[in-house]
Amino acid sequence: QVQLVESGGGLEQAGGSLRLSCAVSGSTFSRYVMGWFRQAPGKEREFVAQISWNTGSTYYADSVKGRFTISRDKAKNTVYLQMNSLKPEDTAVYYCAAKSRGTWMDQTAADFDSWGQGTQVTVSS
Repeated sequence: QVQLVESGGGLEQAGGSLRLSCAVSGSTFSRYVMGWFRQAPGKEREFVAQISWNTGSTYYADSVKGRFTISRDKAKNTVYLQMNSLKPEDTAVYYCAAKSRGTWMDQTAADFDSWGQGTQVTVSS
């Protein structure tokens, strides 16, 4: 299995930026797709972005497209989420996740089988 530890969350003003990091350890066979999800109080967990570990191909939710960038550094075993032009509605706990099987377009939380503890992002208005 894979272990994931998020960091980089915090408080930011609307229009500002934050970069989240996800340290990845464990089997490389369990991380062929890495993703970021978020969950606000009272809401369901929401897909944000994903990246192929090997190729770097990315896919984004419409709500963050053009503002957020997912990337990975293979040598550092780290996945990043650069968040620009933050909005109050981006406020949520952000989770790093790994998908070991399935297809590229499987983007629900149930399609990912390893999860980090989450890091809080709060955007003030």
